[in-house]
Amino acid sequence: MFDEDYGEERLLTSTKSEYDMEENILRPKTMEEYVGQDKVKENLSVYMAAAKSRGEALDHVLLYGPPGLGKTTLAHIIANTMGTQIKLTSGPAIERGADLAAILTNLNEGDVLFIDEIHRLNHAVEEILYSAMEDYALDIIVGKGPSARNIRFPLKRFTLIGATTRAGMLSSPLRDRFGIMCRLDMYTPEELKQIVTRSARTLGISVDEGGSYEIARRSRGTPRIANRLLKRVRDFSHVAGSATVTRDQASRALLKMEIDELGLDETDRNLLRALIEKFNGGPAGLDTLAATINEDVNTIEDVYEPYLMQLGFIARTPRGRVCLKGGYEHMGVRMPESAKKQASLFDND
Repeated sequence: MFDEDYGEERLLTSTKSEYDMEENILRPKTMEEYVGQDKVKENLSVYMAAAKSRGEALDHVLLYGPPGLGKTTLAHIIANTMGTQIKLTSGPAIERGADLAAILTNLNEGDVLFIDEIHRLNHAVEEILYSAMEDYALDIIVGKGPSARNIRFPLKRFTLIGATTRAGMLSSPLRDRFGIMCRLDMYTPEELKQIVTRSARTLGISVDEGGSYEIARRSRGTPRIANRLLKRVRDFSHVAGSATVTRDQASRALLKMEIDELGLDETDRNLLRALIEKFNGGPAGLDTLAATINEDVNTIEDVYEPYLMQLGFIARTPRGRVCLKGGYEHMGVRMPESAKKQASLFDND
């Protein structure tokens, strides 16, 4: 009834091709290799050990948090630890109920289905997922009108791992069907240093302690960014003819990439500059701010704002975004009295 080739090729294989060989090499394969997120790792290890001892599939898992923190990597580790296969797809790729049915009917006992950006599933697909998650069955309506009837197809027990940067956008019925919910937090520079050191060793890059820490502390608390910066610093070091990446070399390379001491890039600075110069420190609406700096609204909200808020440079208010004292200081601009009054409501200082 379902086109298996259609589901496998269009929905799964295309998603897998997004991850290049180098990225796969850098992925930790076990919980012991995975750096950071200690509480999440500890709890997941308990849940997996219990499920394996009972001979059951792991309960469905929701991983949420800012992008680049290792949600996909954790999904691979879960599948590896449980000794099962993992199949990858994303919310936007599953356009119709038949797409989801094609994927689910091809899963084997205990398999892991990873859906990235699960908050972007359309409503019709999401409703089919309810019975699949809860009863391990597909409810299909055959026919129309008075002659329509419901047919239930049993599914093999599987584990759904959903990943999202916006847990609040998940509907309550879908969110409540996840038995395990894990929030991933930003990494510390010390944790990122361990990741940079491990990645450098895996890629055959020689980096001293100062170099790895310099890259780590400018990586915005995000492993994906740390690995990307490591590769680019390697390029500068290679062209310069240096065998080892030192702190000075890393600093010079990052400066050429316009990444400052705190890890802010030109888009971050443009956002702060627009708030300060064009909106007198705010408040400024997100859509207006995005149009001003010529950037996508979702990119600002998901990628740039979380780190700027963590640094205490901006705040979200009901009326819009406000630049705080730290943002003025970082941009080397004196904060006017009118902005001080506005920012004082949100600035911890």
